[in-house]
Amino acid sequence: MRTVLFLLAGLLLLASFFLLAKLFSANVPGVPGFVTGAYIALWLAITAGNMWVGVSKAGYSATEELPVFLLLFGVPVFLAIVLKWKVL
Repeated sequence: MRTVLFLLAGLLLLASFFLLAKLFSANVPGVPGFVTGAYIALWLAITAGNMWVGVSKAGYSATEELPVFLLLFGVPVFLAIVLKWKVL
């Protein structure tokens, strides 16, 4: 359940970043690329922190947490890249 909520939070964060990019892209042409990069960097830090908590506090091994990290990081980042390419 926590994984689904974390994934949903990442998608909502992505939506908010892309809303900001859409609002400011008319005035500043480089905003979509910057916003996509900023989202990817922030989401990497958040999911890496989640993995660290899972390994250090919850007692999971890194090999057990790695698939969850890849899912939580990969899906929103893939969507961010596709959205930037197709929409912005």
